[in-house]
Amino acid sequence: MNVDITIKIAGEAGQGLQTMGQLLAKAFSRAGWCVFANQVLQSRIRGGHNWFQIRIADSPVTAHSDATDILIALDDESAYHTGELSESSITVLDSSLITYNPERGLILDIPFEKTAKESGGNKLMGNAVALGAVLGILEYDINILFGLLREGFQDKNPEVVQANIQAVQAGYNLACRKIKGNKFSPLNRTNGAAKMLINASEAIALGALAAGCKFISAYPMSPSTGIMTYLASKAKEFNLIVEQSEDEIASINMALGASYAGVRAMTATSGGGFALMVEGLSLSAMTETPVVIVDAQRPGPATGLPTRTAQEDLEYVIYSGGGEFPRAVVAPLSIEDAFYLTFKAFNLADKYQIPVIILSDQLLADSYVTVDSFDVESLKIERHILSDEQLKDIKDYKRYRITESGISPRALPGNPYGLVVADSDEHDEEGHITEDVDWTRPEMVKKRNRKTAGLLKEMSAPIRYGPAEAKNILIGWGSSYGALKEAVDILNLEKEKVSLAHFNQVWPLNKEYFGFLDTAEFVCVAENNFRGQFAHLITAQTGKVIPNRINKFNGLAFTAQEIVEEYKKLKCAF
Repeated sequence: MNVDITIKIAGEAGQGLQTMGQLLAKAFSRAGWCVFANQVLQSRIRGGHNWFQIRIADSPVTAHSDATDILIALDDESAYHTGELSESSITVLDSSLITYNPERGLILDIPFEKTAKESGGNKLMGNAVALGAVLGILEYDINILFGLLREGFQDKNPEVVQANIQAVQAGYNLACRKIKGNKFSPLNRTNGAAKMLINASEAIALGALAAGCKFISAYPMSPSTGIMTYLASKAKEFNLIVEQSEDEIASINMALGASYAGVRAMTATSGGGFALMVEGLSLSAMTETPVVIVDAQRPGPATGLPTRTAQEDLEYVIYSGGGEFPRAVVAPLSIEDAFYLTFKAFNLADKYQIPVIILSDQLLADSYVTVDSFDVESLKIERHILSDEQLKDIKDYKRYRITESGISPRALPGNPYGLVVADSDEHDEEGHITEDVDWTRPEMVKKRNRKTAGLLKEMSAPIRYGPAEAKNILIGWGSSYGALKEAVDILNLEKEKVSLAHFNQVWPLNKEYFGFLDTAEFVCVAENNFRGQFAHLITAQTGKVIPNRINKFNGLAFTAQEIVEEYKKLKCAF
């Protein structure tokens, strides 16, 4: 029997939802189960209604589900999730603390605080009781959670660890006694070897380390901060410099300085911080200094919804900056993809001597997924920097030599064989400032922009999923892949015959990858923004207008069922 169970922990900020959710997600990943976990939270320290959801399956899952099978209700606002429950759902609550009474499914009333005080000696361990109850419902190996508690609390008094273990055991026992018959497939077995549980911030950080990144400067800004903090935890191990700068202007300029000196460097921010980096972005282009920039998107404008998700910065990062210059923009379609695309971003930046932007978002940054491993052995670092031995044989080295590809020979400053000069003004082939508008200026503009032809060949084709012969096509980009992929599965089960074309390398956009538009009968673009920004890019590059669009911009990620419903409405009206 296939396993696909969603657990949702709902309550206020400050009630420990994230800790509970991460413990459960890790517990399931340790026994080889596939996990996709994500959280929805308000921008406040305490209060407000938040939730953490964990989807467990016996095969990989990359999106959250519309349905909730087990709901841990910690506040009355958990009534918000009643519509997600079915008759087979189970709600775990403490009726002495809340008045919420779900209208569907089974209620498992467990006195969290009372049980915690009796078993562990402290009512604050009520969350541990709730976790034990969930594992009891699923008949899961409770010893795995015990191990995680020992790992997580190893710096605390052993008595505290033991008290939490006793509270978990008490919750487990109560659930086993109170529930009449297991309504789900019991998870009393393993599903293969233990898996790695990782979010996109960690995946991007690991991709940067694999690519040889040695410097990151950033100013904390949700949801990008996790990249810097994770790299900071690995700084000594990987001989890495992590600099928390005073602002985003300093962040990008320090990264450019490190890169100019020959170090692979990056910075990370969100949309508001990227605005401050735009002058540095142009400096990267003019001095042809490679840099990798992560824009972890959130809804704007201004502060917007700082803890929600969006795909609103696509056109922004493509067109920002003074003047005209090439750049590459990649948008991971999954957390695993974030690792490999980050590695590719560093190679592209070095090869073409350009800024490369990684468009992540809050959905990816704050979600967790199980991964077996990363294929590090297949990755090759490509620096494209002239060595001193190579420079010896170049009699007349020019840092900005005009070439057919637009890529000039890059040497590092301070070498004994060739002078390296950089300037933010327009310059000649040697790097010296010039105002020669008759030849040098136009030739330099053309040289820099000739790089686009090479970049177009580097941008991978879209991921195709679903029946190859389908004439109905869904188009997506970036983090919506998981929901769109499941939507395609649902639609094909309903005999709709739909396929997906999903892009994770979005600029420059190769029009050769849109040949499927010539034979398609119905095409629809789905994206987490209001204007339909990717649809605009398709029109700009191919001349084809795609009027059918599914746009969501309330700060929440797509679910597969939402896409299915909107697709059907558009198809009926087509």
